[in-house]
Amino acid sequence: MSSSPSHPILIVGGGLAGLTAAHHLHEAGIGFQLLEARDRFGGRILSVGTTGEPSGDGFDLGPSWFWPGMQPAMGDLVHRLGLHAFEQNNDGDLIVQRNSHEAPQRYRGMRQEPQSMRLVGGTGAIISALAERLPPRSVLLNARVTHVSLDGHEVVVQFVDAEGSSHKLRASHVLFALPPRLLEANVLFSPALDFTTSERWRRTPTWMAPHAKFFAVYDRPFWRDAGLSGSAQSMVGPLVEIHDATTASGRAALFGFVGVPALERAAIGRDAIVAASVQQLARMFGPRAASPRATLFKDWAEDPLTATADDRHAAGHPNPDRRPWVSGKWREYISLAGSETSLREPGYLAGAVEAAARTANSIISRLTGSERPVDVEQGNLKP
Repeated sequence: MSSSPSHPILIVGGGLAGLTAAHHLHEAGIGFQLLEARDRFGGRILSVGTTGEPSGDGFDLGPSWFWPGMQPAMGDLVHRLGLHAFEQNNDGDLIVQRNSHEAPQRYRGMRQEPQSMRLVGGTGAIISALAERLPPRSVLLNARVTHVSLDGHEVVVQFVDAEGSSHKLRASHVLFALPPRLLEANVLFSPALDFTTSERWRRTPTWMAPHAKFFAVYDRPFWRDAGLSGSAQSMVGPLVEIHDATTASGRAALFGFVGVPALERAAIGRDAIVAASVQQLARMFGPRAASPRATLFKDWAEDPLTATADDRHAAGHPNPDRRPWVSGKWREYISLAGSETSLREPGYLAGAVEAAARTANSIISRLTGSERPVDVEQGNLKP
């Protein structure tokens, strides 16, 4: 086991929340080390090409949408990073199938308000932009944290690398930018967390964790030629909600949320769900939908760095909760900043931005002794 010198701040998790927190610390001149268990940044944000590999012009296997009018901190971050957004396509009619004995029905579409927005290049574009602005020496991939302990006034964080070797880092404070439930299940604390804290973490639903998404990629968005928006709703399934997933560059696709519960998905198997999803698209959008050039399927419940056994049972969306996420001996030494801990938008991209900015601001204020202006509800630091 190797050991390294102390750092002022350790960040655990390299998704949107972790990278946003690191961005604020770096701008404030605060030293940090970020540890990410995966071999990539982004966490539940994953934009891929037709082969399933991360892509700079990809399809979003995780979250896609944000609403800048309602989520100004998210809109501000997109603007400051020089990224561009485009409207989710809703032009055209909607397809609805209410039961298996009834053919899909076509209804006049309505403009969505507020309008859902997507990022040019996929949601992964915001991850790439944030990661590129951080010093390479301050970030470490393939670093899965397993134990956290107190040693005097320092926190000792133990992690395992890609080869299975164990390492330790010390810090004055650790910011956990990951779901509370995942943290409670996978990291051992010494001294142990009090029961109330650990139970609250375990009972907090993890956004995206129970869900699966399916994509069918085509040569062109043929449904638009027929005056269809690409949006559909089904009580039959396996896809219950379908949307146009065509990228800003014109790579055509339809995607749907799989309505089959996680335990049933595991029993049925990926191939059967993919085949049934293609058949469903053909029923709803016509025979051209039966021959996609590629399909993509992501079951987040099967991702051990996203979901725990508790996430195989859908438990709804996380709700805003203003109670402190840490109590007892650990309160001065660790913070939680995953999207689920947002005061305003838990379980959304904007929630990750808000929670990270608010938590980073608190740490910066404590270390520098100066208060940085912050909109607590939105999380955007004011110039």
